[in-house]
Amino acid sequence: MEWLQVVVLSLIQGISEFLPISSSAHLILVPALTNWPDQGLAFDVALHVGSLGAVVVYFQHELWRMLKSWRDSLTGGKTDQDARLAWWVIVATIPVGLVGLAFKDLIEGQMRSGVVIAVGLIVFGLVLGYADRRKRGSRSEYQLGFKDAILIGLAQALALIPGTSRSGITMTAALMLGMSREASARFSFLLSIPVIVLAGGLETLNLLGDPVPVDWSAMIGGTLLSGISAYLCIHYFLEFIARIGMQPFVIYRIVFGLWLFWFFW
Repeated sequence: MEWLQVVVLSLIQGISEFLPISSSAHLILVPALTNWPDQGLAFDVALHVGSLGAVVVYFQHELWRMLKSWRDSLTGGKTDQDARLAWWVIVATIPVGLVGLAFKDLIEGQMRSGVVIAVGLIVFGLVLGYADRRKRGSRSEYQLGFKDAILIGLAQALALIPGTSRSGITMTAALMLGMSREASARFSFLLSIPVIVLAGGLETLNLLGDPVPVDWSAMIGGTLLSGISAYLCIHYFLEFIARIGMQPFVIYRIVFGLWLFWFFW
């Protein structure tokens, strides 16, 4: 790959993975607007590794507490708020895993069209705007219960529809359940860890049977750039929504969705 392609794809993955604007909507534009060759499965795995590394590093202290408390809860120790949060992340991941396995061919086939993505951007963008204006409260991620985790998990399964945005739909569900903007975003970011691990694991299994040689310089560069951009995105997004909210992203989704309608219709 050319380095311009490496940089563009890495930035798109790193930024759009965690913003409520749909990474699939942006990645579909790359082959549509350029003559670049397909980047290949190995590079996709590398970009996911970069995004995963960013969220793990950013939440390293919280993750360490959650992991330790979760382990203690398995061995008869006290189930504190960190252990419960770890359990809710696991519970909320189950629906997307089951739906993804059951409808993998449909999701990767007929549903990956520009029109479907445009509809997803606009419809779920409007729902996000409603939730942010009318339903948000002050609950933190530590105040979630089992029912909340299930509902957010079911919402996350909808993100398999291209254009929905995994982060966008999980934040929307969290806001509808009375969580604050910052707590909704933090829980969404924590939920991304098992999802990226599962998706990256499946891609890695497919990669093992791929005889195409690996461009290691592009892989390493893409991983680092994706990770750095994702880390900065998480940091500044949390600051941004605390001051301004979700509405700028709602407007962006609607405008982008309408443009995709025009481009692909």
